[in-house]
Amino acid sequence: MAIDLVSRREWNARAPLGAYTQLDSTKGVKVHYTGGRVDPAIVDDHEECVALVRSIQAYHMDGNGWVDIGYSFVGCPHRKVFEGRGLHHLPAANGPGLNSGHYAVLGLVGNAGLVQPPDELLHAILDAVEHVRARGAAGKEIKGHRDGYSTDCPGDPLYAWVRKGAPRPAGGDTPPQPGPVAPPFPGRLLSYPPVMRGEDVRTWQQRMRERGAELEADGAYGPVSREVCRAFQRQQGIVDDGVVGEVTWRLTWEAPLS
Repeated sequence: MAIDLVSRREWNARAPLGAYTQLDSTKGVKVHYTGGRVDPAIVDDHEECVALVRSIQAYHMDGNGWVDIGYSFVGCPHRKVFEGRGLHHLPAANGPGLNSGHYAVLGLVGNAGLVQPPDELLHAILDAVEHVRARGAAGKEIKGHRDGYSTDCPGDPLYAWVRKGAPRPAGGDTPPQPGPVAPPFPGRLLSYPPVMRGEDVRTWQQRMRERGAELEADGAYGPVSREVCRAFQRQQGIVDDGVVGEVTWRLTWEAPLS
C-alpha cells in the first residue's frame, strides 16, 4: 500500500518557531518511542493518536525550546504516518551531534501502557522509512535511538525488532509507491516584486496548477503567483513569505495532495 501520510495541516500542527536546517541526505533512520506512558486506547481511536502527536509537539516547542516537534515522521497503530519536520529538515530528537546522520521516526509506544508495538505501527514506521529512502535521500540504516546515545529509547520491544533487521510483519510487505520527485532547484529564489520571468517560473506554476491552484502558467512570477505561494506555504506549515526557495520548491512536488 502507498504511505498513508497525515500532513501537518491535517493534524493541525503549529507553525515552526524558526527556520529548519537543511538536511541533504542521511545514513538512514533512527527509531524512537515516546519515553512515557501511552494510553492503549489509541489503538482503537485514531483521534487519540492525533492528540498525542500535538501534545508531543507542544512539549518539544514549549518545554524543550525547539523550533518544532523533534521527529521527522511519526507512525501510529493505524498504519498512518504523521508528517513532523518532514523531508530534508534536520530533526532534533536524535541527540546533539547525531541529528545530521539520520532521520528521526517515532513509533507511538511508550514505557508504560502501550509498550508492545502492534503490527500496524511497525508497518507505519517502515512506510516512513521507505518514504525517506525514496524521496529524502536516506540510506539503508535502521537503528534505535540508543545506538550512539545514552537512552532507553526506543524501549526494549521496539529495539529488539530493530535489532532483528526491522522486518515487515506478515501480510504487509508491499512497499509504498513514491510520488513525483521535484526537479532540481533552479538556483534562484522566485519572488515578487519585481516580476520575475523564466522557464523555472513556468515549471513551478504548472506544478501548482496540477495541485489545483488557480494560476496561469505564463512564466511570470507576479502578485498572483506570490499569493498562491503564500497560501501553499501556510498549508504546509512553513514561513509564508511568498518566496519560492529550495524548501517550497521541493514541497511543491513532494507534499501530499490535499
